[in-house]
Amino acid sequence: MKLSYNWLKQYVDIDVTPEELSPILTDIGLEVEGFEKFQSVKGGLEGIVVGEVMTCEKHPNADKLTVTTIDIGGDGVLPVVCGAPNVAKGQKILIATVGTTLYSDDDSFEIRKAKIRGEASEGMICAEDELGLGTSHEGIMVLPDVANVGLPANQYFKVEEDYVYEIGLTPNRADAASHIGSARDVAAGLNRLKESRKFTLNLPSVESFKVDNNSLDIDVIVEDPDACPRYSGVTISGIKVAESPDWLKNRLNAIGLRPINNIVDITNFVLHETGQPLHAFDADKIKGNKVVVKKMPQDTPFVTLDEEKRKLHADDLMICDTEEGMCIGGVFGGVHSGVTEETSNIFLESAYFDPAHIRKTSRRHGLQTDASFRFERGADPNMTLYALKRAAFLFKEIANGIISSEIKDVYPGKINPWEIEISYNNVDRLIGKVIDRDIIKEILNDLEIEIIEESDQGLSLLIPTFKVDVTREADVIEEILRIYGYNNVEFEDKISTSVSHRVKPDLEKIQNLISDQLTARGFTEIINNSLTRSAYYISNKAYDEKQSVRLLNPLSQDLDVLRQTLLFGGLEVIAYNSNRKVNDQKLYEFGNTYTKATDGKLEALAKYTEEKYLSVLVTGKRENELWNSNQQAVDFYYLKGVVESIFKKLGVDRSKMAIKEISGGNFEYALEYIANDKYLATIGKLEKGLLNHFDLKQSVYYADISWDMIVAILPKQDHVYEPVPKHPSVRRDLAMVIDTHVKFADLKKTAQDTERRILKSVSIFDIYEGDKIPEGKKSYALSFTLQDKEKTLTDKVIDKTMKKIQQKFQQEFGAELR
Repeated sequence: MKLSYNWLKQYVDIDVTPEELSPILTDIGLEVEGFEKFQSVKGGLEGIVVGEVMTCEKHPNADKLTVTTIDIGGDGVLPVVCGAPNVAKGQKILIATVGTTLYSDDDSFEIRKAKIRGEASEGMICAEDELGLGTSHEGIMVLPDVANVGLPANQYFKVEEDYVYEIGLTPNRADAASHIGSARDVAAGLNRLKESRKFTLNLPSVESFKVDNNSLDIDVIVEDPDACPRYSGVTISGIKVAESPDWLKNRLNAIGLRPINNIVDITNFVLHETGQPLHAFDADKIKGNKVVVKKMPQDTPFVTLDEEKRKLHADDLMICDTEEGMCIGGVFGGVHSGVTEETSNIFLESAYFDPAHIRKTSRRHGLQTDASFRFERGADPNMTLYALKRAAFLFKEIANGIISSEIKDVYPGKINPWEIEISYNNVDRLIGKVIDRDIIKEILNDLEIEIIEESDQGLSLLIPTFKVDVTREADVIEEILRIYGYNNVEFEDKISTSVSHRVKPDLEKIQNLISDQLTARGFTEIINNSLTRSAYYISNKAYDEKQSVRLLNPLSQDLDVLRQTLLFGGLEVIAYNSNRKVNDQKLYEFGNTYTKATDGKLEALAKYTEEKYLSVLVTGKRENELWNSNQQAVDFYYLKGVVESIFKKLGVDRSKMAIKEISGGNFEYALEYIANDKYLATIGKLEKGLLNHFDLKQSVYYADISWDMIVAILPKQDHVYEPVPKHPSVRRDLAMVIDTHVKFADLKKTAQDTERRILKSVSIFDIYEGDKIPEGKKSYALSFTLQDKEKTLTDKVIDKTMKKIQQKFQQEFGAELR
């Protein structure tokens, strides 16, 4: 949300600079996330002055140029070469002096002294588009003769300067979603900072509101008072749709809203002033002269202002006439009932809608508007009439409108302020400091929280309806502390702590250990949102869409389910970086995944499963480009080495894992690791169809590791040091021809089962298929490391062991020595 400094000053007599107000806003709970200067004309016309053309002669060396001298006031007369066809002696013009910066959209250039075709030029006579004052470039801008020579252009055109704050408004601060609401907090904050009572909230008066005639009466019927507890409206006739005055355009431009016309601009202005959304209907298009607030049948077609045809949900609240829908209540207008340049009569709506209805409708249709933003957080039900009258006055002032009906106010069940009692003991306990009772009462009065009863123990308060989230004693205490200032609560010098038993294994320590290991190898940790789009699981056969945990009120269609896997979030990151020319990526993420059982017999909580995973993704080159290194691409074996190094770091026994080859799903090929008959990890190359979905052109390798399973199989005891063996190890090699389907893992396991005592390791150092190797066969070259802790191995023992292993290979795999 954006706040304008000048706009705030309309309601509070602020005596601090814009820069000084910024930390004050943050201290009172309106966190300033951005701060910028706004000028109604970009650059503020700085360096541009009113001048008079003293002489005007044809350029001696150019047919289309003119040499002029310009009086800029005082003793200043500047030579300027001009190319405009309409420049003439005696004109009052605008000249950009040397050093001035002129802006054109996002580009800018500085005026410098120059020689143009041999003639000196010390400035530039400007056209209106060059100054940002219009769009014409047919010639220079000529001012009336009464313009004073030497007057700065920003004074002549009354350029407005403002400062704009970008506020990170929290969801519980619906009361501050307007300039009046924020000004209320500013007044309270300044009173505390200055220790005074002089800052008050001054609202524009609507006391003089009156009806001009009753020539355009439109009835209002609310059929669903639960969804629309209050609906107010009034008709205004004889309006003239036109461009808004400068002051109104400046207010809207400052907060990033594009002015459209005086009617739309007034409703936007009042929205950001009061926090109350308004909607203007073309009264002549309201059939039957009746507005009906109701819900329409499921899948009723409706075309919204963006000209998109939508199907309504049976629970969407609609603003209708006697024949059809005109507007999705509190969310978005219809294409046929809005204000156009031909509109002369309007029906102005100011309503209070149930927040839950608006939130659901907004999410269902993917429509996020300024109106729905406020309604779904909770608008003030007792602001509707003030906002309506405020807008009506502006329509009369700016659009020559005539108020042509009594205000229709359908409010069957009035929403009154509610009572909350607070205890001074609880105030002191929760804040951690005893605050003077008079200060507490002053803060409450500044926030318009009425004190209806007072005692030595506490206060009985009446909470205004605009503070929709202040419903408990703790909420009131938070309001007090917010204005009093968190920074004014002192910390004690003493810190109390206790030594607690730490559960082993220390999960945080283990995760940090692996994070450090991966980071040291050049990997980058990523953190993705647990919320993702259901479309991933609907279109991907590797996952059951029915197992997705859906949100009842999703923020958007892209965040409507909890993730079943970390894969899609990781691919989104790779795609984002690849689109920015970052092609070499090594990423990892720790995160939870969520699934829902499809068995309807399970109890509510038993249906849901939350598991922690570690995902690792690699693509591109292994290392950054260097003059002395080979640019080797990542591959399956690189990722496999990374994952198995994690197992080794944690002391997980690799030999106790079962490994099988898999394919399909999201993988071209992959290995799946099983431990204790449970899934542990998958490592593989992602299939092209999945990568195409993310517009990824290069190969991506992915590892999915069950972190919960890793923790479950961690060694129960710490590693114990073993002395370096006194007796040497021996290496022996075997080169064999075997069937192509035989895997190294099977050979290794067979060898280890055959000789458990002195066989320390088995590795493969060569694989060959081709010339002199029969079809369907391959050559494996294996190395075996043998060692006895008690004695030096003899050739007899070594040969006997190798012969036993060789015979076992022949029996089980049909291996033949090469």
